[in-house]
Amino acid sequence: MKAIALTDIRKMELVEVPEPAIKKDTDVLLKIEKIGVCGSDVHYHETGRIGSQVVRYPFIVGHECAATVKAVGSAVTRIKLGDEIVVDPAAACHQCDQCRQGRENTCENLTFLGTPGQGDGCLCEYIVMPQDSCFPTYQKITLEQAALCEPLSIGIYSVLRSKVSHNAKISILGSGPIGLSCMVAAQAQNVREIYMTDKLDYRAGIAEKAGAVWTGNPDKENIVKAILEQEPAGVDIVFECAGQQETLDEAVELLKPGGKLILVGIPRLERVSFSIDKLRRKELTLINIRRQNGCTQAAIDLIKSGKVNVDFMITHRFEFEQTPAAFEMVGAYSDGVVKAMISV
Repeated sequence: MKAIALTDIRKMELVEVPEPAIKKDTDVLLKIEKIGVCGSDVHYHETGRIGSQVVRYPFIVGHECAATVKAVGSAVTRIKLGDEIVVDPAAACHQCDQCRQGRENTCENLTFLGTPGQGDGCLCEYIVMPQDSCFPTYQKITLEQAALCEPLSIGIYSVLRSKVSHNAKISILGSGPIGLSCMVAAQAQNVREIYMTDKLDYRAGIAEKAGAVWTGNPDKENIVKAILEQEPAGVDIVFECAGQQETLDEAVELLKPGGKLILVGIPRLERVSFSIDKLRRKELTLINIRRQNGCTQAAIDLIKSGKVNVDFMITHRFEFEQTPAAFEMVGAYSDGVVKAMISV
């Protein structure tokens, strides 16, 4: 089958690799239809690593995808041939200590699509996934919307972990796909007082059009001062979706005493820091988000309900052979890109 593989820093090639085969009776063979380009994929493309996860070339990345079922194992019961599928890129063991606690997202034996040391990704024609990672859409949402369910599920999980109330005042720092997914998930909980920031004016503009009450660019204004002028007591919750030291510092300043900082973004740095004096005096709660846990079906249901719009996140579309151009665009934040979608 055809695949797009990383072959070096900032290098990708169209290659031929063996087509995967069903090995377990709970396996599902999937024909990839749509792939979303994620910032973590771009990290691997540009640097060859995320923290301790280091690429060994050649390597296939990609984990946001929608697919069609081509074959099923003998024990597969809830998936049938031809079904359109949202793929949860995580496959948990369901047996370890973490899984027994309902924490499949931190499974001790977790494998995740496109993660060094765990397995290749979905930038190819076919993949095999366990039945538990396959969620049929029954054609109630489009294939592109199905590919958006992975980042949306992270937004849903982040909002659920925050235990946000409808009258909360929140700030989302970073208006890329994950920040916008947090926004959409919060709106689904009837949260309306949402302050958003981004260093790219066009992304802040997209957030404003999508319903943020205020947006700002930290490179052009003091966003902490601007938000606190409107919310003198501070905000209840900050979703940090940029993975930057700067935004972590802003979050601590923005939060009211007793507030919650939800760490969603993935820093490229191995270490970040906080002002422990401010953190302690405000008695702030920090909550780390590790991907998502059990929210894939919720993402499908939310899109299907029509309660939220996610289509606006897709700004560019590419054919499979154009994948390198898609990665370069997303990495450079060029041409107003938010989410690039690849058709296989």
